[in-house]
Parts: sequence; structure tokens; C-alpha cells
Amino acid sequence: MSESPVDRGWPPVAAPEAPAATASATEDGPAPELRRMGGQDASPAADTPEEAPTVPRETAEDATPIAEAAAAAVRLLNPQDAWPAPPETRKLAIANQKGGVGKTTSAVNLAAALALHGLRVLIIDLDPQGNASTALDVPHHEGAPSVYDVLVDGRPVSEVVVQVGAFSGLTCVPATIDLAGAEIELVPAVAREYRLQRALDAYLANMAGAGERIDYVLIDCPPSLGLLTVNALVAAEEVLIPIQCEYYALEGLGQLLRNVDLVRAHLNSGVHVSTILLTMYDARTRLAEQVATEVRGHFGDSVLSTAIPRSVRLSEAPSYGQSIMTYDPGSPGALCYLTVAQEIAERGAPGGAADGGSNEEADEPTAGTLRDEPTQAGTNPAAEPDEGGQE
Repeated sequence: MSESPVDRGWPPVAAPEAPAATASATEDGPAPELRRMGGQDASPAADTPEEAPTVPRETAEDATPIAEAAAAAVRLLNPQDAWPAPPETRKLAIANQKGGVGKTTSAVNLAAALALHGLRVLIIDLDPQGNASTALDVPHHEGAPSVYDVLVDGRPVSEVVVQVGAFSGLTCVPATIDLAGAEIELVPAVAREYRLQRALDAYLANMAGAGERIDYVLIDCPPSLGLLTVNALVAAEEVLIPIQCEYYALEGLGQLLRNVDLVRAHLNSGVHVSTILLTMYDARTRLAEQVATEVRGHFGDSVLSTAIPRSVRLSEAPSYGQSIMTYDPGSPGALCYLTVAQEIAERGAPGGAADGGSNEEADEPTAGTLRDEPTQAGTNPAAEPDEGGQE
């Protein structure tokens, strides 16, 4: 059988042409690709395209939100400067008869921030729920020495005060469930409204005599206007009112101001509302902005410039027995409370706005100003659609 042209290799198939870079050679030696294939080192400047400049690792990491939060946490937990101490011990009652406005959260985190910056702080938990004691990881089980023993049994504060482990300058007088019955037990007591004031003044005098003066006393009041809150208003010189940026938070504020007026008129002539703190501020809602505007219009310079935003981290921290300063120091809530605490410290410094308290008392709104007239936030908060959505 004769072979076909295909079997004989017909038509002839041309060999594939080698790439020019491979087949060509130069006087300096093999082509670049041949040099690389042969293991010879080629000049990267001549053979590879120019690469973009490399960003240093430090610069790239610092630009990320995580790195910024970490840097903020490091700065918060390692402060380089101490805040100014007040000329005398500042005693603030953190009060609002409405629950859930951030009284305990504010008391705990402000105390932690002040202690972080070299100030000596005493926080008194006057709420039978004992939430401030829980947040600071202070034992407050039934039968433990507490503020109940101070009010009812007359024990010295020095016998019930507890050092808070996370902060060297922070101490706490805890509250137990026994405090729930204190108001009834104090009804027949002599000078029942002055129980806390006398015990606190004696303790502060002893500490000052020992060279360990307390700079700030923060009293966490219960959500009521009963005898416990009256004891706090009598013992304190200033009142810090946390106001939730919602309409309901404004309704009972007039009653609180009237109680402060009554205490000032009959029990403690020096007490006055010195500080208003806006809490749970949600910038997405128009109502929050309206409430903030109304509060600033009524209270003026008493309102702190920084508002505390809504934050899940602030709610989580107490479940771990921590303040936000140690739980998540880089979070927005921690940074806002740090700014608020610094503003309070600067106001209380010599020559500051709160030094002496006379200006605030003279300019303090009367009890009837807030609720006796229609308000912008209260006229019809649902008149316009909320662009940010409801909370």
C-alpha cells in the first residue's frame, strides 16, 4: 500500500517561531528571558516595570480605624498629664427621678476617668439596686458593709468604703438590697435628712487630716425623689443631671428642679444645679437634636459641650464588672466620657466656672421654666418624618 501525502509529512509544517526575546541575543550575552531561565541574575531596573512606592507598615496600620482606636486606648490608659484638682472637695449628686437616663453609667465612668488622671475620687452608691457597685466589681451581697449601715446604724464611712482594684485613686461605698428598706426605717429617725451629710463630712475631714484629701465625691442617686435622694442633695453642693435626648426625659425634670429648690430653701442653702449632661444622643434622629437644643436654651453654660452617644459597649461593660475605660477604652463612649470628665475637672479648677459655684446658682433656671410653656421638641415630635429612623 502506498503512503498518502499526509503520512509522508505533506504538506510540510513549519516549526513555531521562537519569541524574539528568546531567539535574539545581544552582544552582552543571552537575552533577558534566557538569562533568567538559565539562572543568571538579570537587572531588575532594566527588565521589570517600575513599581509604585511601598507604604511603610507603620503608616498603613495607623490609617485604619482599628489602629486609631488602639492608639486612643493606649493614650487613655496611659495619661501623660494630671488634671487640675479643685481647691476644695467637690461633692456632686447625680440625680434624675426618671430611670434609664444614664445616672449610674455616668457616675461610674466619670469617676474612672477622673481617677485615671491623678484625682482622688469617692463614689457613693445610693441606689438599692447596687448597679454602680456591680460596674466597679465591688462586693455588695446581702449583709456586706454598705451605705445602709452608714444611714441607719450610724457606722463611719471609713468602715464600709472599698478600694476599687482597677484604679488606685478610686474608692466606693457600696449599696446592698438592704437599702431598699432604709427610707421606711429612717422615718422616725432624728435629723434623717442629714445622716449622709454628717457621715461624709466626718470622713472627708479625716482623710484631709491624713494628707489624702478626696478631690471628688460622686453620689449615684436612685430613680426617685424620696428620702435617699434628699440625703444626697443635702450632702452634696452640686447637682449633675443626666438628661436622655428624648421627650419623656424632659417631662419630670421640672419636679426635680422644684425639689432642688426646696432642699436649698430649707436644708442645704449651697446646693445648686451646676452641670447638665446629655446622654444617649442619637445623631440620626431629629428629635435628639431638638431636645439638645431645648436643653441648651434653658440651662445655657451649665450644659456640657459633649453629649454621650448611644453605645452598646457602654451597656456591656457593667456585665464584666468594668467601666468603659477598661472594658473598651478606644470606643466612642469611652472617649466621650473622657472629654466630659476633663471638662468637669477644668470647670472645678481654681478660677474655673464651678469654682465657688456662685455664678451657677445665680443663673440657675427656676423650677417652672422648663415645663410651663410649650417646647419645640414637645409640640409635635412626629410632625415631620424622621430621616434617621426611629430608635
